[in-house]
Amino acid sequence: MDAYRRTLGAASHGESLETVALEPLMTRDYDTRPALVFERLRARYGPVAPVEVLGVPVWLVLGYSQVLEVLRNHRGIWSKRLTDWRAWADGRVPADWPLRPAFEVNHVIFQEGERLRALRAAYAEALTPFQDASHPQARRLRAAATRYADELIDVMTEGGPTGFADLCAQYARPLPLMVVDRLLGFEGEAGDGVLMDMWRVLDAGPDSTAALDRLLAALAELGAEKMARPGDDLPSLMLAAYPGFTIDELSRELMMLVGVIGDYIGILIGNTMAEVIGGGPRVRAALSVGMIRETINRVAITNPPMHNLSFRCPSVDTRLGEFTISAGEPVMLSVAAAHADPAFAGGLDSDALYSTRAHLAWGAGAHECLGRELATTVVTIAISRLFERCSALTLTLPADQLPWRPSPLIRGLRSLPVRYELADSGPGPVSPAHTSTQADAQAQSTEQDPGPEPVRSVLRRFLRSLRRER
Repeated sequence: MDAYRRTLGAASHGESLETVALEPLMTRDYDTRPALVFERLRARYGPVAPVEVLGVPVWLVLGYSQVLEVLRNHRGIWSKRLTDWRAWADGRVPADWPLRPAFEVNHVIFQEGERLRALRAAYAEALTPFQDASHPQARRLRAAATRYADELIDVMTEGGPTGFADLCAQYARPLPLMVVDRLLGFEGEAGDGVLMDMWRVLDAGPDSTAALDRLLAALAELGAEKMARPGDDLPSLMLAAYPGFTIDELSRELMMLVGVIGDYIGILIGNTMAEVIGGGPRVRAALSVGMIRETINRVAITNPPMHNLSFRCPSVDTRLGEFTISAGEPVMLSVAAAHADPAFAGGLDSDALYSTRAHLAWGAGAHECLGRELATTVVTIAISRLFERCSALTLTLPADQLPWRPSPLIRGLRSLPVRYELADSGPGPVSPAHTSTQADAQAQSTEQDPGPEPVRSVLRRFLRSLRRER
């Protein structure tokens, strides 16, 4: 760290990362209760604090108005391009920095300007048929996600009407990966391998590097196939919306989708399940009257999957909070800390029927999430099917002892161990809680669907092995 800071260029001046003392972010306190760390930093520094993130100096933005200002970027000075991060451009970010692999894949998240606008337009066009309930693709996707949820519950509860399960490993994580597999248009044995490699990459285990190589190769092969023979899937629709894609560019974008859709949705499912199971009768009562989306929205405020967002750098020296951020210095926006900022949280009414939609869990500005409706739909299906199929779910650990994945960016459970009791009836019809309108529900009932799609055999074997290990 000291060597890193001594090599910083002389272009900066004032209260910069070269001169201020840095607070370590990834502490034991952060692993267990990040809110305490955020509040300690806020009390000492105000809305912006100098921290080190796994050995790299960063400005952590804690204030709601400051986070929103950077996200909206009305002055056009904040960039996510890695070349605008001075230390990255100068080759001074350590080669073994743990977050480096996530930053090195040059996809839409790290674009600005015309390139960003063109890519987002392609995403918006390609995602619309899967998010707009008036499209048959959206209805088929909801039907498939419901089948996947029921089949995962079937595998998880094969041991009998009562038992123990890990709702993260056996339900929350595989479900969105199965949805991604379908969106990408993988079929048969190829889909089996890709599904498990997606899991290995997101798990970041010892075999993740080889899995990433296989996954990128499979995505490149898929891209070439869709260029030659377009289908009714997301890659084909992206190619139609942006014909200039090379195979390499398309495979990078699809890799981003695997990470964002696969991981973000899985974390939001897990965090919502934990909130409902451990939240007492009031939270469960909200589910019983069909307020699943409202429950999800409250979790997005209190425990957003992306606690902190990837870096942005200003093109000019700019004042933020009590500090001057020098051009090219990285800032990390803390959504979780912004939601706890008294300027935002103080105006929330905990007794209100509906919570505010002015939160930042989906971002804002030019990089705001385009798949919000798709993500919310999958989470709604996951929560509704689980609590319809199970009459009781009880944590087997105290809520404050649940294990969280160590990460400076995401806040997701490593496991969610429960004791379950199945309801008397088996899988039933889809709950009306996740249908948008009566007309939409009627349209779903008349939509022709290809029929059951069993859980991939390789995934079924893997999930059964998890159950046996408990």
